[in-house]
Amino acid sequence: MSELDYDVVVIGSGISGLSAAIYAGRAGNSPLVIKGSEPGGQLTLTTDVANYPGFPEGISGPELINRMNKQARNFGASFSEGIVEDIDRSSNNSLKVTLSSDEAVITRSIIVASGASAKMLGVPGEEDLMGYGVSTCATCDGAFFRDDDMIVVGGGDAALEEASFLTKFADTVYLVHRRKEFRAEEYWVNEVKDKVGAGDIELVLNSELNQIDGSKEEGIESVQVIEHPEGYPSDKEDEADISTKRLDVEAVFVAIGHTPNTDFLDNTPVKTDESGYIQTLSTDSTGGTETDMDGVFAAGDVVDYKYQQAATASGMGVKAALDVDSYLD
Repeated sequence: MSELDYDVVVIGSGISGLSAAIYAGRAGNSPLVIKGSEPGGQLTLTTDVANYPGFPEGISGPELINRMNKQARNFGASFSEGIVEDIDRSSNNSLKVTLSSDEAVITRSIIVASGASAKMLGVPGEEDLMGYGVSTCATCDGAFFRDDDMIVVGGGDAALEEASFLTKFADTVYLVHRRKEFRAEEYWVNEVKDKVGAGDIELVLNSELNQIDGSKEEGIESVQVIEHPEGYPSDKEDEADISTKRLDVEAVFVAIGHTPNTDFLDNTPVKTDESGYIQTLSTDSTGGTETDMDGVFAAGDVVDYKYQQAATASGMGVKAALDVDSYLD
């Protein structure tokens, strides 16, 4: 096991982590960025980003990440491949970051920007067409399918909010949910019902999407949906009441939740909520990034369960770097 010394280690190489690295490097703190299992974060799955400030013509997710990566390097950041398995105190009371490769990185401070991974359906065609019609972000990609038919999969707040949002662009939005009742709050249920009444949303209840057909060249051609009158049809595929139908759509938005990437914090003082999102100590309007573990800060989707936008993640990364600079001083 080898040991290296840094002023700050940034865990995560998405837009929040890279923003933190840019500001930390510019402050002379020479950060090490550990890329993680999803280098570049969720933006690398987005073909075009039209709502990030400063790019009126839009920019691809990978290109934005590549530019920020280069900018961070220009300010002195270094990068390392690896997956963090644990953080702890070292013998001299510094922080120790242990990687799956068994390498230990010694640092004075840590910014956790490991993000949250969107839960996926795991159905045929989903992985191949991610970024080519399959998306986990309606606000990022909805406008690219203007006047097309779209599907949103899910039954919580996020799914109903995305379905409502997409009516700005879609011809018809199909809302596919595996049960009859939604688990979303009443406000969003009423919003969707109003749009169903207006003919903008069509409910496909007690149903699950189980196949996506298309190609990267042509995009999505259609999807297959299975239905059972009592819901949860994938658990009842052998029953006679199962029915199957195809829907001709051009976009599929998966909104079945996110899983924050915080497993490596299980044995630390860093507090998380019941869903795994990090809870910072800030109780005032400044929205500080300090956690319950001295020297450990957090930013981006690993903290933010509500907004989860590229611009807000970037801003939190900046705040974390500024907080770290004050801490190191």
